[in-house]
Amino acid sequence: MLLRVLLFLAILAPASAFAQEPAPLYQWTQYASAGLEARAIMDGGRPCPALALDGGASPMRVRSTPGPGYPITVCAAAIPASATSASIAGKPLPLPKKRANRVLLIGDTGCRLTRQEIQNCNDDSAWPVPKGSAVEAGLAPDVVIHVGDFHYREAACPIANKGCEGSPFGDNWAVWKADFFEPARPLLERAPFVFTRGNHETCDRGGKGWSRTLDPYPDVSDTGCLDLGAPFVADIGGQKVVVMDVSTAAELSANAAQVAYFRKQFQDIGRLVPDGPVWLAFHRPIWAVGLGVFGFIIGDNKTLEQAARNDMPPNVELLLSGHIHTYQILGYQEDLPIQIVSGHGGDDLHRTAPSNPVGTVIGGVTVASGRGTPGVFGFAMLEREDGGWRATDYDIAARALMACHLRGRKLACD
Repeated sequence: MLLRVLLFLAILAPASAFAQEPAPLYQWTQYASAGLEARAIMDGGRPCPALALDGGASPMRVRSTPGPGYPITVCAAAIPASATSASIAGKPLPLPKKRANRVLLIGDTGCRLTRQEIQNCNDDSAWPVPKGSAVEAGLAPDVVIHVGDFHYREAACPIANKGCEGSPFGDNWAVWKADFFEPARPLLERAPFVFTRGNHETCDRGGKGWSRTLDPYPDVSDTGCLDLGAPFVADIGGQKVVVMDVSTAAELSANAAQVAYFRKQFQDIGRLVPDGPVWLAFHRPIWAVGLGVFGFIIGDNKTLEQAARNDMPPNVELLLSGHIHTYQILGYQEDLPIQIVSGHGGDDLHRTAPSNPVGTVIGGVTVASGRGTPGVFGFAMLEREDGGWRATDYDIAARALMACHLRGRKLACD
């Protein structure tokens, strides 16, 4: 009898040891340039925990140590494709499905605080991200694709402004926690993420926090900010997604050096995924229709237009982006991928974007089909259906606003 008890305790010992480790402030899984990773954020100088994989232990490496404005340690560890279970300190991590059937699209989720524009971060109706994340997690997505712009609190809240009173600002952990990690907790615990870098995560804005925590490329120094990385492939479960960093792509006029740089990246997609349908995920859209100030079309990125126009591989069927603060889905007369703009997650909305973009000519490309839902906070869901995908736009309370059907590069909306 004593031997049986000892054997039972020995079996329980590893699990107990994992559970007794300091719990991370946040933990999640994400697709990185080298494959799927587990990441964890530890308070202060606490050591990285062990990653439990299928009952065994695997050490997590330190990605960044505490530094100015960032009193946290960020840890990372690879998760092999064969893993069937993973946890940190006894808490399970979400793992990919072999076949992803429900793909959630969110973007532009931070709360805007600048010298010129103040958003009421404390008001769910003005900044609905905390409420929306819980709703989105309840829809049980298999994977989440965030198309960029997490960090928006760049200036102090004005004195006596109750709408944003108490809000942090700047490129620091307090802002990253308030703008993304705390409101996104339900989603981080629900599904693996694909993260794309937005223009708010460049090195002169929120880039230090991005590089420490979410950047999908190799480790960064504690005080540094990573430059643009090369495209990489995320297999989200029967669907290949190529992730590109276009955060610095010049918008209003083409930058010749950037055109050459990004053209090479578009050409390389055929090498990364030579066969089968491909989605591209990047922040700044191409050939999108969002009317901005002084008649400029926000989203008509001149640099990316020139880089992609004649070098978009034929197996790319879908572009996923944000940047314009609305929802938009566009099919073109030309043989180009369908584009979805899902930038209506939480930042101040672009209410002048058209609801019917059909017939619009952007950079020599004509919109043949599509819809938009300006002025409504929300998210999008891509769901498999026979022969393709169904894309549904939802408001923040998960009420369906519109749906379209994607078959290769062909788009038909209800």
